[in-house]
Amino acid sequence: METLTKDIEKDNSLSFGEGGGEAATDFLPLNGTDHIEFYVGNAKQAAHFYKTAFGFQDLAYAGPETGVRDRASYVLQQEKIRLVLTTPLHSDHPISEHIKKHGDGVKSISLWVDDAYDAFKQTIKRGAEPYLEPQTITDEHGEVRISGIKLYGETVHMFIERKNYSGVFMPGYQEWKSEYNPGPTGLLYVDHCVGNVGWNKMNDWVNFYEDIMGFRNILTFDDKMISTEYSALMSKVMSNGNGFVKFPINEPAEGKKKSQIEEYLEFYEGEGVQHMALATHDIVKTVTDLKSRGVEFLTVPNTYYDDLLDRVGHIDEDLEPLKQLGILVDRDDEGYLLQIFTKPVEDRPTVFFEIIQRKGAKSFGAGNFKALFEAIEREQELRGNL
Repeated sequence: METLTKDIEKDNSLSFGEGGGEAATDFLPLNGTDHIEFYVGNAKQAAHFYKTAFGFQDLAYAGPETGVRDRASYVLQQEKIRLVLTTPLHSDHPISEHIKKHGDGVKSISLWVDDAYDAFKQTIKRGAEPYLEPQTITDEHGEVRISGIKLYGETVHMFIERKNYSGVFMPGYQEWKSEYNPGPTGLLYVDHCVGNVGWNKMNDWVNFYEDIMGFRNILTFDDKMISTEYSALMSKVMSNGNGFVKFPINEPAEGKKKSQIEEYLEFYEGEGVQHMALATHDIVKTVTDLKSRGVEFLTVPNTYYDDLLDRVGHIDEDLEPLKQLGILVDRDDEGYLLQIFTKPVEDRPTVFFEIIQRKGAKSFGAGNFKALFEAIEREQELRGNL
């Protein structure tokens, strides 16, 4: 079976978006997002949800049947996106404590690197706190070298080096193919992952990414740009040298009522990953498919579309399907983008997904912030959390 690594090597631009800089100058060269691991209460059922609702496909499994005695993990894939869903098998397992505190949520944003040992060395000597010392795991298909550092809250970055591995995912996993695999929905790669951090903590994590991982701050949004009548937040977007990996970081700002970031921090009981943006080349088709599978999206008033073309200029898409689906549009100096946000995919109002199609734009939809956050506030009000 051809590995994901080989697929990515064929098409870096499709896998991880447009680059923007010389990777050769990076002390921490990153090839993209290897996978995102969720700790969940029931991985088997969560896998069924992501297959049914989002169109992910079976890839690999680890558990008692593969020699892993303390947890079960299901790996799902759609194009260049891999999700790992992990559940502990005993109540006294550390993962059980994570789920008890946070609910289902992202534990690891795993980054694909050429040298996991050097990635660990470079970040640790710059001040990162170790999570997993470098190690090599092997099986009959070769070796995967891994290491990890701590991030905000209980989230971590893992470094994954798989150039000498030809297996389905990594040692400890076996190929997993069930009889139930609904078709994909056109999702292609991880565009960016957004982290929510506590009051006055955003700049600390901006410094972390700049000083420890060699990222740069490419966009800044203050509380005047991201605000409604009731709430506000601040955000800075961090990007690695080649532009393949981007991490916006949000913190709360003062407002009349509780912001979405405050709600997240309260219900997640700490800092963590708020949402993942998944790219598509045809957002109308993808969102139509996702809605038919039961995925719920935030909605904006129809008045948002009344002067849309005056605000963003010409777009290739017909306006009516965008209006019917609730897809937002924004433009920057390099083009435009289309985006839409799901409602939280857990009972706690924490993790959600963004679906995004870029038509040249490299920004993050600043022109949509007000409409988007008003939509979020309407949901908060229904939950009694505004």
